[in-house]
Amino acid sequence: FVKDSPNSASAASEAQPAAESKDFQLSNKTQRYLLTLARQRITAATQGQSWQLQAPELAEVQQPGAVFVTLHKEKRLRGCIGTTRAAYPLYQAVAELAYAAAFEDSRFPQVTAAELPALDIEISVLSPLQPISSADAIIPGKHGVVVRRGGRSGLFLPQVWEQLPVKEDFLGYLCAEKAGLPPDAWKDSGTTLYIFTVFSFTE
Repeated sequence: FVKDSPNSASAASEAQPAAESKDFQLSNKTQRYLLTLARQRITAATQGQSWQLQAPELAEVQQPGAVFVTLHKEKRLRGCIGTTRAAYPLYQAVAELAYAAAFEDSRFPQVTAAELPALDIEISVLSPLQPISSADAIIPGKHGVVVRRGGRSGLFLPQVWEQLPVKEDFLGYLCAEKAGLPPDAWKDSGTTLYIFTVFSFTE
């Protein structure tokens, strides 16, 4: 299973022709199923229980999906791992990424069983990435952004606009903190920008 770390995002192969993303949603039943699945996966791992993923009957979750799983504890980030590649069924991606967010995010210690009651799970399903020719196409508060130049890349989900509401700051931090590029690299003609939208839901 190929995952994007919090500091990188592969964007070339899954990018779509430039066009405005269409808003999309998942049913309440599907949201509940995916959130329950994510919590069950993390709980089983913290308690050393065996885990076997069963294919569900819900059609929505059997389609390939690009998704991020974010963990918060007392409103503070506790882990976040995702993928921009819609290469696996959504239910499988959520289960794998929930585990990765809890145990493989190098910024945090592994989640313990004692933390589970205070842990909040958020799932963000991504639209296809769309290359843009100018940052003018980015709508603050709506679009997530991927920046890519050479072998370096980084991704911010739309939720990051809450902390960085000014576009220049958002893009500068994305370049410097996530992609390891100069803060103004997003202005360079050799840098490629991609936008996407997300459908996010939480417990």
